[in-house]
Amino acid sequence: MQGIIGIILLVNLKPTGSIGQTDAVIVVLLVCLFVMCFAWSWGPLGWLIPSETFPLETRTAGFSFAVSANMLFTFIIAQSFLSMLCKMQAGIFFFFAAWILVAGVFALYLMPETKGIPVDDMVERVWKQHWFWKSYMTEDDPDEDLKQRKLEMAASISRN
Repeated sequence: MQGIIGIILLVNLKPTGSIGQTDAVIVVLLVCLFVMCFAWSWGPLGWLIPSETFPLETRTAGFSFAVSANMLFTFIIAQSFLSMLCKMQAGIFFFFAAWILVAGVFALYLMPETKGIPVDDMVERVWKQHWFWKSYMTEDDPDEDLKQRKLEMAASISRN
C-alpha cells in the first residue's frame, strides 16, 4: 500500500502540492486500507510478541519496555510525520514501505516460532536454541546457585 500511494503521489502530485480529485480519493482509500490491514497484522504484534516470548520471570519488565518503546516511537512518528511529509513528499511513503520490509525480514529470520511451547519452557526450548539469540543467553550454573543458598542458610543459622 505504501509503495502504491508513493507511486500515485510521485506521478500525480503537482508542484503546488495539489492532486486531482480522483487520485485524492484513491490515496485516501489506500490509506484507509493500509490502516485496516495494519490493525489486522502488524499492529497487535507489539502486544502479542512480548506475551508469548518473555519468560514469566522477566515478563513484567519486558512488557514495560515494550509498552514504553511503543509509546516513544508512536510519539516520535506523530511529531515528525508532517515535517517529513512536507520535505519528502511522496518519498515518505517509500520510507515507511522500506521499514515495513525491514520489519518483515526481522520477523522472518529473527523471531522464533513459539507455537505449542509453554511459557515456562520458552528460555530453554526457544531462546537458547535459536541460531541468533542463543549467543545472548547465559548458561545458569545450578552448582553456583546451590553454593550461594548454602552460604545464606549458614549465615542465617549463625545469627540465630
